[in-house]
Amino acid sequence: LRQVSDLSDFSRGHWLRELLCRGEEPSHVQSSPDGQHLLLLQKSRPPTLPRVVAFQRHSIAGADLERSWQPPQPALVGLLFLRSPVVLGSWVLAMVWEHGRTEVWHFVVAVGWQLLQTLELCQGARARVVSVCSQGASLVWCEERPPLGAHSDMSKCAFRFCVCARALEVGEQGVRLGTVRIVLHNSPEYQVLASPQHVFLVPVSAGFATTSKFLLIWHPEKAEFTITAPSAGFIHSKVLRSSSESDFRKLLLGSVGLLSCFAPLDIHTCTMSNSGGLLLVSTKGSVSIVEPDGTQRHIFDLEGGPLAQGSPVQLKTFGSILACVLAGVLYLVDQNTGRLVEREVLSMKEVHFLESQGEEDNIQLLSQTGIYSFSFSKPEDSSRPEPCLVEMVFEEACRYYQRRSLSSSKLTVEKLKKGGTFQAPVVLAAILQHSLHQKQKPARGLQDTYAKLLSTMSLELQSYMSLELLKACVVCAPESEVESYCKELVEQEVSRILQSDMDKDNLAYLNSVFASFPKAAWKATRSCLQLQQNGDGLLVARATPEVWKKVLCQPQLEEVGQNGMAPLFELICASFLRFKPKWLPSFVELTQQYVSSSWSYSSKEGPEGRVPLYKRALGVLARKNRHGEADDEMELELLLCSKRPKAVLQALHLLIRMKQWHRVVEVAEKFSKLSPLLNKEIFVTLLAEFAQHRELDPYLHRLWPLCPAELTASDILTMVLQHLPHSQEDPVPFSSKGNQLTVGLLKPLLQRVVQRPSVQDEMYSDALQSTTFPPPTPPREH
Repeated sequence: LRQVSDLSDFSRGHWLRELLCRGEEPSHVQSSPDGQHLLLLQKSRPPTLPRVVAFQRHSIAGADLERSWQPPQPALVGLLFLRSPVVLGSWVLAMVWEHGRTEVWHFVVAVGWQLLQTLELCQGARARVVSVCSQGASLVWCEERPPLGAHSDMSKCAFRFCVCARALEVGEQGVRLGTVRIVLHNSPEYQVLASPQHVFLVPVSAGFATTSKFLLIWHPEKAEFTITAPSAGFIHSKVLRSSSESDFRKLLLGSVGLLSCFAPLDIHTCTMSNSGGLLLVSTKGSVSIVEPDGTQRHIFDLEGGPLAQGSPVQLKTFGSILACVLAGVLYLVDQNTGRLVEREVLSMKEVHFLESQGEEDNIQLLSQTGIYSFSFSKPEDSSRPEPCLVEMVFEEACRYYQRRSLSSSKLTVEKLKKGGTFQAPVVLAAILQHSLHQKQKPARGLQDTYAKLLSTMSLELQSYMSLELLKACVVCAPESEVESYCKELVEQEVSRILQSDMDKDNLAYLNSVFASFPKAAWKATRSCLQLQQNGDGLLVARATPEVWKKVLCQPQLEEVGQNGMAPLFELICASFLRFKPKWLPSFVELTQQYVSSSWSYSSKEGPEGRVPLYKRALGVLARKNRHGEADDEMELELLLCSKRPKAVLQALHLLIRMKQWHRVVEVAEKFSKLSPLLNKEIFVTLLAEFAQHRELDPYLHRLWPLCPAELTASDILTMVLQHLPHSQEDPVPFSSKGNQLTVGLLKPLLQRVVQRPSVQDEMYSDALQSTTFPPPTPPREH
């Protein structure tokens, strides 16, 4: 810590020091945007009156600002610094009082504080402001509207509060208030906190179980409310198009049952971060942030266990660093990673954060003895990112070796570093440290063995560095360019995972990638599998066998299904259905070709040993929300591309059900050649259809050649008689409808069967054609 001021450079600096040293700690300290003014709000104990006092830096002369009040006079609710468009960089101070009166003050050099105007914020005379904040050029506040009856039961009027907004314009002609906008009415009491684009509503009272379980986020530009619960994340969002829809109870309609299941809010302290999120500290000491979209992320856990109700916690963000003071200890935490950057024990009893002018790596603290500066910028020799990276290397190595270890003892990073048994992570950590530090410089200071490995790993290191650079671009890029960076990042991530072990964590990560970036994941999959059409229009893939194995693996399929995660093959099939459905049957066929060349048929070790690939693809198709004619066609294609007998017969029955007789005959002609058994099943199925109706009559000249050799005329007639339709009318020799089966239709088939030689004749044909019968006895050996 470095002292930058002993408070002597402030006007009335001795009094400022005296106020801070009295032991009556200020409930609120706020500095002006230019850092030249300091405001202290003290809610002192009797006989001292509560007051707000302003102090000017560099002993700027002029009128002082000091206001005090005595209960039951209205108390001061908020001190707000608002930008003034009259002069670039200028500002005004709005003091909002409990009864809605708003005083707008302006500081003029050599003149001092001047009251520009006094305004009435609330419309009703009985309204009482309980919380206020500034959002852009508007004031947003929560006010209490007491019931009209003087003796009304206040417990029954808990929803007597209203959240309002009103533009406040500062111009050359003075200050002007816009019309009141009712943001939310009939609501419980809320504390309002604003970011540049959003307003967070934090419930104050825990009297009602349901309303104390969630937060509200108001998006002024969209006129939208988001309901979020820290214990569950985003719940619901609703656009309020009219004032009638801004009723609190209507907003919650449809979510009350869900909200009742959540745990109550556990908030000890809350404040805004410079990124626009809401920082929350629970009574257990857990620090988290609620983003404007309703998602919550845990950052850090403070030391010391549960926090007492009266113990103050100071929070402020400086760039990506979160500064927190608790019980005389300063914590500096990286908001992005949750890593503790610095922990400093302070000698002063009570401190308050001040604004640091344009310096994100410098923290200013106000204490009883002055203003101190704490710089957390790291020196050049220690600013390297490798300590965190080295930890990641050893943590990954722990998981890798633990999975392959037969010992029940848990392997830790410390054991890995000290044990000396596993040298690979030690070598890799040393190479990474050296290469990242040297960057483009030649490798010096490494062992010869390490230097050789470094040259071998140069391409991988270059790929890693480009990936880290790409991640930084995603974080820093404007919204219009984020999508293009994400596509490239997803492609690299999918490629990386397909080259590593497909464990449960990687599979869960892939599921989230495919869900969050479906189009980018689809393009990455095509690139990794090298899918393209050849000159004949057929789909080809040039993926390596290792990639195919990752695609087909099913790690703990039962457990994966219960957790809602889909295997990689199913993820890819879903992408095909979404972006290129015509390619899905060809992809399944390609995958089957790889399986048949890598594993024996129905091997339990291969993926076909569990569930056939075409059935897995059909499962993805069945999970679609809507089912149309295109899906029926896709089902047919998937069944036929498998070339499995059961699947072909299932497709044949599906075509019969759809009455597509021309395709029925085409499928029969094509797949009857695969095996005699399948040929017989297809012919028997079509013969049964032929016996029942006359739809197949135009195709009989193509159907009869499919008759299996082992079927006799007697077999055919028996099957025909078994499948003849049962008529309710009396039998007559000739039907007027003309749709009955006649012998004339069967005659070509029966002639074909009778005229061809039987199987037995073919078996004994050689013997019957012999010149001598019976054949001569073979000579005996004596």
